[in-house]
Amino acid sequence: MSAFDFDAVVVGAGAVGLACGYALARRGLATVVLEAGPRIGEGVSARNSEVVHGGLYYPTGSLKARLCVQGRRALYPFLQSHGVAFDRCGKLVVFNGPEELARLDGILAQARTNDVEGMAILTAAQVRALEPDLQCDAALVSPESGVFDSHGYMLALEGEIEARGGAVALSTPFEGAEPLPGGGWKVRAGGAEPTSLTAVRLVTAPGLDAQAVAARIAGFPSGTIPKAHYGKGVYFRLSGRAPFARLVYPPPIHGALGTHYRRDLGGQAVFGPDLQFVDAPDYSVDPARAADFAAYIRKFWPALPKDALQPDYAGIRPKLHGPDEPQPDFRIDGPEAHGLEGLVALFGIESPGLTSSLAIGEEVAGRLGL
Repeated sequence: MSAFDFDAVVVGAGAVGLACGYALARRGLATVVLEAGPRIGEGVSARNSEVVHGGLYYPTGSLKARLCVQGRRALYPFLQSHGVAFDRCGKLVVFNGPEELARLDGILAQARTNDVEGMAILTAAQVRALEPDLQCDAALVSPESGVFDSHGYMLALEGEIEARGGAVALSTPFEGAEPLPGGGWKVRAGGAEPTSLTAVRLVTAPGLDAQAVAARIAGFPSGTIPKAHYGKGVYFRLSGRAPFARLVYPPPIHGALGTHYRRDLGGQAVFGPDLQFVDAPDYSVDPARAADFAAYIRKFWPALPKDALQPDYAGIRPKLHGPDEPQPDFRIDGPEAHGLEGLVALFGIESPGLTSSLAIGEEVAGRLGL
């Protein structure tokens, strides 16, 4: 019998933490996922677009490029086999005017370098044949993009962990950890019944709390913990019929993919998110922002009715860059980064983290030598 309580402890029961727990549990490891909140997936994972990203834009050789494509290819079969709703509706990246058109070939080339399947250029007439109300001079089509039930997905991951003898411990915040002299970890957990437990391996994937969690690990070098930035994005819902069957995206903006359109699984149209850097998480939606949204949307949908946008919800992205800084890659830090054996710490897992989650779990397992 092992001298440890668990083979692995994962901190955070959002989509990425649960996917890490699943990757470890399916390798036969006794795994527990610690979640501070009373339910799974109530942080970053609860406030996103539920989009399955193709992997078009990310820099060559980056973790985002590789893990997004790998994660997407794994995600659809997982959803199908677990009865989780999805719609592989495809995506149109629309270009209007000379400035945007000048970016088309570069985005297409990057998508093909990233091995994104089925990419093609569409003329304005071809776009209108697919989506008659969509205005553009040209578009790129990504047939592998889609939308899905992210909460159903997380429930399926939780079920897989439990079916393999693992556990998801809710209302059990991570309080700290320290390396044991002979290897492994002592982990302190809070909640109604505070406890400590031991594990061979420790993975931290707590989204917005990544920096705070790393700072509570004894021996974690503070100089390797990246500064946290909060990227707020708000969404507006359309009153009335959804105008398009496919996802519609403008070219990406600095630091994000831009305010886009999706038809959710309930058949309603949602626009967002935008990007505003804030000092602390703030989930309010200012109704006055509808005017800016409307002006942006009318570039590709001139027929947007007046006063048809209703405030919906907001999300916060755990960014590793500020407003005027280049957007960095995911941080998946193993011992080579922080010098602590048996620990993998994740930072800055924003979009396309949800799409990439199954591949991130596999990557984490690999970094642990599994």
